[in-house]
Amino acid sequence: MRKIIAAINMTLDGFCDHTAITPDEEIHQHYTDLLSSGDAILYGRITYQLMEFWQSLVKNPSGEKSMDDFAMVIDKIPKIVFSHTLNTVEWESARIAKRDLKEEVLELKQQSGSTILVGCRSLIIQLIKLNLIDELQLCVHPVIAGIGLPLFENLNERTVFKLIKTKTFTGGAVLLYYQPTIEIITNDK
Repeated sequence: MRKIIAAINMTLDGFCDHTAITPDEEIHQHYTDLLSSGDAILYGRITYQLMEFWQSLVKNPSGEKSMDDFAMVIDKIPKIVFSHTLNTVEWESARIAKRDLKEEVLELKQQSGSTILVGCRSLIIQLIKLNLIDELQLCVHPVIAGIGLPLFENLNERTVFKLIKTKTFTGGAVLLYYQPTIEIITNDK
């Protein structure tokens, strides 16, 4: 069965805001390697549209190796986009999901192949609720944003994760690798 890995950057105060962090060469290389190990990545509409930026670097490389390498890898990995408003996508390696998130992920997990990645806050929240994440990778950057979208919003059940390893980047970011345990406690209100 294929593994579902959710990977996301966040600030010390728990916000997911790409404008609040400054990924360096080492972090770009990490995500380039992660994307290279996957068979597909799942995005919601907003994150997908943000990631379309990388297409411009494929066409017009920046000259910064880590960013250009990341652009090449993200351009090639198949992207499955979950959206209620998009009917088509322009990116050649992308497609709109044909089923709801749960059905699509359950089918992907049953197929042969490598890891399926999730790089979108809203999908991570939904997949946590559905107990469909096999590994959660949180890259915590040494920044307090003060405002933004909290990563773990609208979760009403306690889900326990086990820390399986860490990775510290020279710029101060720390990557935390977690696996969910089977202990889920409903917060009845």
